[in-house]
Amino acid sequence: MTRLLECVPNFSEGRDPRIIQQITDRIAAVEGVRLLNVDPGKATNRTVVTFVGAPEAVVEAAFQAIKVAGELIDMRHHSGEHPRMGATDVCPLVPISGVTMAEAAEYARQLGERVGRELNLPVYLYEAAQLDPARKNLAVIRAGEYEGLSRKIVRPEWRPDFGPAAFDAPRGATVIGARDFLVAYNVNLNTTSTRRAYAIAFDVREAGRSVKQPDGSEVTQPGTLKAVKAIGWYIPEYGVAQVSMNLTDIAVTPVHVAFDEVCRAAAERGVRVTGSELVGLVPLQCLLDAGRYFLEKQQRSVGVSEAELVKIAVRSLGLDELTPFVPEERVIEYLLRDPSATRLVAMTVAQFAAETAAESAAPGGGSVSAAVGAFGAALGTMVANLSSHKRGWDHRWKEFSDHAEQGQRAVQQLLFLVDEDTRAFDRVMAGFAMPRGTDEEKAARRAAIDTATLEATRIPFRVMETVLGVMPLIKLMAEAGQPSSVSDAGVGMLCARAAVMGAYLNVQINASSLKGNAEAAELVARGAGMAQRAQQLEDETLAVVRGKM
Repeated sequence: MTRLLECVPNFSEGRDPRIIQQITDRIAAVEGVRLLNVDPGKATNRTVVTFVGAPEAVVEAAFQAIKVAGELIDMRHHSGEHPRMGATDVCPLVPISGVTMAEAAEYARQLGERVGRELNLPVYLYEAAQLDPARKNLAVIRAGEYEGLSRKIVRPEWRPDFGPAAFDAPRGATVIGARDFLVAYNVNLNTTSTRRAYAIAFDVREAGRSVKQPDGSEVTQPGTLKAVKAIGWYIPEYGVAQVSMNLTDIAVTPVHVAFDEVCRAAAERGVRVTGSELVGLVPLQCLLDAGRYFLEKQQRSVGVSEAELVKIAVRSLGLDELTPFVPEERVIEYLLRDPSATRLVAMTVAQFAAETAAESAAPGGGSVSAAVGAFGAALGTMVANLSSHKRGWDHRWKEFSDHAEQGQRAVQQLLFLVDEDTRAFDRVMAGFAMPRGTDEEKAARRAAIDTATLEATRIPFRVMETVLGVMPLIKLMAEAGQPSSVSDAGVGMLCARAAVMGAYLNVQINASSLKGNAEAAELVARGAGMAQRAQQLEDETLAVVRGKM
């Protein structure tokens, strides 16, 4: 597994593009680091930068960014709506893949020690990197902000974890830590009142507010959302007040739940929500879950494409009210994906046909079988979606929505297998290209070819499994779906059966070169039964279709 660490430093500069550019150039210059997003805010006078890479490279890039930010940003002249205490205000490390939270915390401590030692800058640790429970919370560390830092830093209980216990007027102090993925999310209000925005923030944030009792004592009244930190502020740049939230655990409180709860709390105070904005990057699942949530509220089918779910989420949350929201630039999975992984499915139909017809062995019958299967599953899904919206069938929307979801999963899996089949063939060819000058080289070459060929046999078998799994759904849509779409279900079944048979041919021809391989023989034997079942389902479905025409 690739070891990936994410870093999301927040710099106290959001207005001067020259300074921001110098910081991000320093990050991008570190080999092994990929700069994903730069999100400046004029009103907050703050820029959130996101980059990923191998842990050691990320730590080096973070150090260089903190160094140059300290050289270019003078906190004595800084103003902005967001709480802050330093030029590099906070620098969290977030484990993405192949890195544990404990390892991320150790990397954060290493970074903090180096920043304190080489840059002579006060450093506080937070979250997983901080061993003192009283100093884990960022809000606690940052209390008093830059303006109160000169008095705070000399107190024994607030001695920095690294660096001098002395006020650095130009640079302030930096907070470095390790944490889980956090979503920074702001909800826009139809008011300019900071006081009302704060009141709504107190209504929803987990910490709630302090409420004075008749006897003069104060008790904490928790807010309605768990794992949510929130404040209110006014953004002159846009002329709106916002509830600004950090969603620290989106499994507990997803974006769409936070949005709806702010809508409810705002309405109780006579305020309307007009839209929202995401700061930095967001996991794809956030938007997919939001899209499904809003479609279900409308009692509409959720069995639509990924792109459609994202579009519904963006519109429903009003993510493009203030600035355009471009998913390709804001969704972390889209930024990290390998373009070669979807080379074929990203083509137009005309391009795919031309590539197939070209003088190369791939894409070939395996990829085409997967594509035909995807079209078959898509037609079944289409009938399910149309049926869920049919007039007079409103009470059945959830039934057909569930069917459409099943079909959509098959479509996505088959589209993945379109490119996967070609990649498997390429690995076989790479095996044949290996040197064979010595006995050792010949043995290694043979082993590589056999391993790649076995995988190239498994891929079309997965196509068969996936298509056969969705064929009963296509049949059901012919039987119970919208009557006017029965021919679409029939065409879907024809495509599905062709995909199974085509994939089976590929299983057979690839397995034929693996003499004596038990797994290859088993795949051929199981495939024969699956081909028979596919033919049976086609016959039964076409009988239904013809009976309704």
